Amino acid sequence: MKTVVLLSILLAAILLLVPALAMDHGLPEVDPLEHADGSIITAGSSTVFPLSERMAELWTDEGGVAPSIASIGSGAGFERFCVEGETDISNASRAIKDSEVESCAAIGREPIEFRVGTDALAVTVSAENEFVSDVTLEELAMIFSSAETWSDVRAEWPDEAIQRFIPGTDSGTFDYFVEEVFDEDEEPILSANPQLSEDDNVLVQGIAGSPYAIGFFGYAYYVENADVLNILNIEGIEAKSETTDDGSYPLARPLYIYSDAGIMAENAQVNAFINFYLTYVNDEVVDVGYFPASQSAFAGAIDAWRVANDMEALHMDDMDADEEASE
Repeated sequence: MKTVVLLSILLAAILLLVPALAMDHGLPEVDPLEHADGSIITAGSSTVFPLSERMAELWTDEGGVAPSIASIGSGAGFERFCVEGETDISNASRAIKDSEVESCAAIGREPIEFRVGTDALAVTVSAENEFVSDVTLEELAMIFSSAETWSDVRAEWPDEAIQRFIPGTDSGTFDYFVEEVFDEDEEPILSANPQLSEDDNVLVQGIAGSPYAIGFFGYAYYVENADVLNILNIEGIEAKSETTDDGSYPLARPLYIYSDAGIMAENAQVNAFINFYLTYVNDEVVDVGYFPASQSAFAGAIDAWRVANDMEALHMDDMDADEEASE
């Protein structure tokens, strides 16, 4: 009899604990099966695409309506979200620009930013390249602009023409690289006549095809093609979890999704999908090929969802403390 009573008490405790665990990260529990109808339309960054694709697959596997995800570049994604008003979620490998926020406002949208991970922008060469493994930011600028041959950068490197493969100008990856390496001036890199593509797989093929080729894209595409590519250290620093987390890797950058409180309120499936995304993204982000957002940045994403749903922010004091400590 005592055993039955103890088991009953234990079962009751577990039932009480499950909702508490669901709320442990600050988001209410969501059941995709309750959101099998309607539509979820997303577009934007090719870098964020593999992560959003993974989260959409998990969501759909649990019965949610299948999201539509277009890999068209961050800039083109914001165009569809802020100008054309066609999408519910915009994927981005850079922060939204003031001009894009203004475009959103013109159609009655106020973008909400959700940090979903961190990318180590990968500068890669063919696995057949045996002469370069590390470059400085200054050398990187030369390679992607004024240098015609590899020996123009370092005398001991081959006197062979540099073949450049880079993301298109609508890409957040292009914007970020230009900002970090060329101080926001895109003229030098475009004047070098690189091969441009919004499709990162096309870039992979081009780089892998010659020992004298070089290019860059999101870390996940390097991981997926590590058998045919080598990734370069930048300023002697390897791209890995520790160096992206502490910011020492020079080309570490945040990954985002954006939506709008009005869209979330009017489309329960969109609101629930973003909840689901944030709830499970840290379980998937490393396997996809990226790194988790910092604790404070991710807490900000949780709070952004809560505030959009008229709930109290949970982490604001912690985020303020982190900001003060970094000043």
